[in-house]
Amino acid sequence: MRTFMFLSIVALCSAKSLLQNEFLHFLAEHDVMQQDPPQNTSDIIIQPQTPTPPPTLDDLSFTCPLKCVCQVRVVQCSDAGLKSVPQRIPKSTVMLDLQNNKITEIKETDFKNLPWLYIPANLPKSLVELRIDDNKIKKIQKEAFKGMTFLHVLEISGNPLDTTGIEPDAFDGVMRLIYIRISQAKLTSVPKNLPANLYELYLDHNKISSIELEDFRRYKDLYRLDLSYNQIKDIENGSLAYLPHLRQIHLENNKVRKVPAGIKDLKYLQAVYLHNNDISKIEVDDFCPKESSIKKILYSGISLFGNPVKHWEIQPASFRCVSGAYGVQFGNFRK
Repeated sequence: MRTFMFLSIVALCSAKSLLQNEFLHFLAEHDVMQQDPPQNTSDIIIQPQTPTPPPTLDDLSFTCPLKCVCQVRVVQCSDAGLKSVPQRIPKSTVMLDLQNNKITEIKETDFKNLPWLYIPANLPKSLVELRIDDNKIKKIQKEAFKGMTFLHVLEISGNPLDTTGIEPDAFDGVMRLIYIRISQAKLTSVPKNLPANLYELYLDHNKISSIELEDFRRYKDLYRLDLSYNQIKDIENGSLAYLPHLRQIHLENNKVRKVPAGIKDLKYLQAVYLHNNDISKIEVDDFCPKESSIKKILYSGISLFGNPVKHWEIQPASFRCVSGAYGVQFGNFRK
């Protein structure tokens, strides 16, 4: 979901009315009429100042949407009784006001051709879900989400965000954030400064090469963890011991060479995805603890297909804590 989705939330739901002096302040601050575009527009952060587009023919000849008032790069459509986002908004629009209308749905294409649309720094504090996928975010600054006490869900996938781009205090004061997805980014390791009360963490499709001992020390409440489609080879002994409530772990499509130590000690773990790795051997105690009473919930699924393991050499007792005969998935390994 692209930037315009949460921009639309801001425009439709903000409690403060956008007065004329606020527009003038914005125009003065950003010098919309005179600024030249920067040479590098890739370093967008979570609280960006949008670069101003160069003058185009669209600035001189455009059709203002019905019931809207248009100035150069500013389109005001507030209090217009609109039931949908206006069509043919000038491409060079920087500021779009859609407050106090009757719009009930934002379509995928509504803001598709508005590359210069301004992203406000002060998002409503009442936001519960925030999705800013597929942008150019490289950095999340200190206290970027300050005051967002109701924020539960954050998706920030498809951005060139590296682990070092998340500042240590970026999530200070965010107490209810339980779901974070940072997929298809440039993470090279597990971020250690995300909110401690996370329930679900998705870091798939990154460049993480190893799991270190301290990576999950902070995230003791996690029950779903997705590390699939990375480059993970090594998982340090003891690194999973900090996840006592884990129910599901995705490690498929990596380069893992053996069943991670500590898997068998996770009492509530139900689903383990290990397919398409480099596991060549399964030991009898890799998944199940020696004392059956330690395991509180039986496995409902373990996927091992796409590994160079010879399943006929595995002892049946290796899966003694799996709930049913179809709980383990094997397949032909093809190099």
